[in-house]
Amino acid sequence: MSQAAKALDVSRPERLRPVMEVGKEFGLLESEMISYGPHKAKISLDVLKRLENRPDGRLVVVTAITPTRAGEGKTTSAISLTQGLGRIGANAALCLRQPSTGPLFGIKGGGTGGGLAQIVPMEEINLHFTGDIHAVEAAHNLLAAVIDAAIFHGQLEIGPSFITWPRTLDVNDRALRHIVTGLGGDEHGVPRESSFIIAAASEIMAILALASDLEDLRHRIGRIIIGQRKDGSFVTAEDLRVAGAMTVLLKEALLPNIVQTMEGQPSLVHAGPFGNIAHGNNSLLADQMALKLADVVVTEAGFGADLGLEKFAHIVARYGHLRPAAALVVATVRALKSHGGVPLAKLGNE
Repeated sequence: MSQAAKALDVSRPERLRPVMEVGKEFGLLESEMISYGPHKAKISLDVLKRLENRPDGRLVVVTAITPTRAGEGKTTSAISLTQGLGRIGANAALCLRQPSTGPLFGIKGGGTGGGLAQIVPMEEINLHFTGDIHAVEAAHNLLAAVIDAAIFHGQLEIGPSFITWPRTLDVNDRALRHIVTGLGGDEHGVPRESSFIIAAASEIMAILALASDLEDLRHRIGRIIIGQRKDGSFVTAEDLRVAGAMTVLLKEALLPNIVQTMEGQPSLVHAGPFGNIAHGNNSLLADQMALKLADVVVTEAGFGADLGLEKFAHIVARYGHLRPAAALVVATVRALKSHGGVPLAKLGNE
């Protein structure tokens, strides 16, 4: 049996508590949760207004040594810590990034932990979840379509060779990394070179993870730079009059998602920007909500300490006025060997 199959067997749905029950125990009102089936829900931003005068809990950030390509176990450690805190009676909650389908079907696998330290329902979180990544794709590709329409109609004097906005797809497809669009004659647009990126690498995913409310989301989207005019000036999504439509597509995706660990602790899984090209942390809204509802919040900074943790300190904590109380650093013998020059094939040797 594969590792994924074993994890799925351990996290069978009949062992899960109803998510509405988990949310109420967490301190949420029923009116503040939007159910997406029995085991996952979205949380209204109204909870932040209701609890704005409540003191924040303590924040623990989980990071790691610079990881090998298989990962070093930050997510599993973060889940284990949350479950351990719950076992000794602490009011603890977990915040994680939403897994991306690309790594899921690649060498790294899913992002829900493993063994008895998982967030569940594992397969739903790893796949479509509540549709947030699909919304990011739709908003991103809407902007790409409007850009090509503007070029076709000669608007804003946009030069085809000065467009920097790619298209996106949440699948690892090597053949789409560098493409030519607009082939097939005048009716099919202006031919130009373009590319696809994975959805977690979209600038919109990073924006979603930092936005504080719908108005802030709209403002940030409007400032996206998609390329240059022929005179060298920048063109934004606001210039193309598409920022409002993109915001509408992301309206539900802005709301954090709540699921649970295998031992029933609340887990807020929301947004998933990569740490190498963005800031690599779950949404600021999820952290802020959890801190108002729990005494201890465990959050994971993606990639290594040199990426996710540093960007958490310089970007997320500054935007959200967060003050971590402690950090957990995951270090493995495998990673130490790898960084010391041991070949990948020999990392398992004594």
